[in-house]
Amino acid sequence: MRTCYTGEVSKAHLGQTVTLFGWVHRRRDHGGVIFIDLRDRAGLAQIVVDPDNAESFAIAERIRNEFCVRVTGLVRERPEGTVNPDLASGEVEVLCREIEILNASVTPPFQLDDDNLSETTRLTHRVLDLRRPQMQRNLMLRYRVSIEVRKYLDQLGFIDIETPMLTKSTPEGARDYLVPSRVNAGEFFALPQSPQLFKQMLMVSGFDRYYQITKCFRDEDLRADRQPEFTQIDCETSFLNEEEIRAIFEGMLRHVFKSVQQVELPETFPAMSWEEAMRRFGSDKPDLRVKLELVDVDDLMKDVDFKVFAGPANDPASRVVALRVPGAAALTRGEIDSYTQFVAIYGARGLAYIKVNDATALPEGLQSPIVKNIHLDALKGVIERTGAQNGDLIFFGADKAKVVNDAMGALRVKIGHSEFGREHGLFEAGWKPLWVVDFPMFEFDEEEGRYFAAHHPFTSPKDGHEDLLETDPARALAKAYDIVLNGWEIGGGSVRIHRADVQSKVFRALNISEEEAAEKFGFLLDALQYGAPPHGGIAFGLDRLVTMMAGADSIRDVIAFPKTQRAQCLLTQAPSPVDEKQLRELHIRLRKTEAVQGA
Repeated sequence: MRTCYTGEVSKAHLGQTVTLFGWVHRRRDHGGVIFIDLRDRAGLAQIVVDPDNAESFAIAERIRNEFCVRVTGLVRERPEGTVNPDLASGEVEVLCREIEILNASVTPPFQLDDDNLSETTRLTHRVLDLRRPQMQRNLMLRYRVSIEVRKYLDQLGFIDIETPMLTKSTPEGARDYLVPSRVNAGEFFALPQSPQLFKQMLMVSGFDRYYQITKCFRDEDLRADRQPEFTQIDCETSFLNEEEIRAIFEGMLRHVFKSVQQVELPETFPAMSWEEAMRRFGSDKPDLRVKLELVDVDDLMKDVDFKVFAGPANDPASRVVALRVPGAAALTRGEIDSYTQFVAIYGARGLAYIKVNDATALPEGLQSPIVKNIHLDALKGVIERTGAQNGDLIFFGADKAKVVNDAMGALRVKIGHSEFGREHGLFEAGWKPLWVVDFPMFEFDEEEGRYFAAHHPFTSPKDGHEDLLETDPARALAKAYDIVLNGWEIGGGSVRIHRADVQSKVFRALNISEEEAAEKFGFLLDALQYGAPPHGGIAFGLDRLVTMMAGADSIRDVIAFPKTQRAQCLLTQAPSPVDEKQLRELHIRLRKTEAVQGA
């Protein structure tokens, strides 16, 4: 029987005989005395095997890294000068009296303390990768976050209710993962992109406060913060308005951070409209740690000779913005060129700039190839509006609004996080939460010539905006809200539509006929007829939240068995072909496809 976890051995055990289980992290032979660093999920402990104990010493000589062993021994203080302050057990060691090899290990494909492993190697050998202390800490952190979420919601009367994994395919913004039905030939289930429709029906069913920590599935292009299967903290409430819902979940985040990491988040999270966030930061998930903002200068550039600015300045669908970077006039041409290449990733065709050498002497005090094409009044307006001082650099973005927002918003963050930004006080460390509210109800697709729901078609419009759904959909705002933390969207939700007349207006704005609505959402629409209560909710990305708290680079580092960016599991080699018999049972025939060129 294990006395305690290996990593928990401490001075409290001095003089006691303990039995420990774990894996050999490292074995060292020092002049006839063998030292073994034994590891389990709680950490490391040093085991000392003396040659006086001939039987144990002989076994210890055979031991290699990653052998699974049992050790019984006496806890004693480490000799003076050998204390390891980096270990919880670093003041003591265990003098081995008995050691047993429970299972040998072949030579591992990598050392567990190698910090330069490729992700391919790590994911292929994920079982070993998960033994690494950092990965063990990440998954234990994930566990603690989940526990604290459950504690908080339970105290507020939320009920954990499971919803189906096999459901109906409905349009929710991303491709569904489809599951063929064997007993219903030619028909398919879909894996849920979220429990959205089911949690709304639970509100109609009278459960009032629901939550679950559940898997969701989306067949979409991947990146560092996305996975084909991910985990949501999914919540829904009845009889609460937008502000009351937000207050509950602010409290949840404060509770989790305080309980898990002893971090005090602000007592009240600031809120900002979507329009203001896009105008000031070019992003609906602004990183408030970065002390730089975009400034609109369209009106100043309408009549300048520089057509790169004048064209967008006179186009209602475009923007011209300035980004003042204090002290950045000292940047080299090479550094500025690197930023030009960076914004090109987001579709920007260039990055104009002005160095401010003397803000009181215009235009002579300004240095840039574009200054000669911008009249004096415009230059004065830019300096005044941005608050530029001597030694500053002003970057400009001019293009379609989306390109400017994406490019200049990303540039703002890149500069703020850079070594230059940190040295010049453009970045403030810490946790900066923000509610982004008042999202547009709809997004217009130029190619298809129609509106799409910005969130989902059951999101309620702001009070007083119901008529805009038919008269001017572009101006209609939603009771939608995202929670942003340090530039990451970690949660989002909305108040839902519970009135049939408002729902019909939304469907008409989306060009969804009554027949199509009944076909795709009929089960929900039927349920809403039976005295549906006012309701709303939110879903948090557990993977993203834990990634941030762990300081990890990717959500793959906080998921036990993740997929690659090609949606593959390198450990199990999934997805993989299946045999013809299985396909026949599912009434499926594969079509031959030519290999993708260059694949």
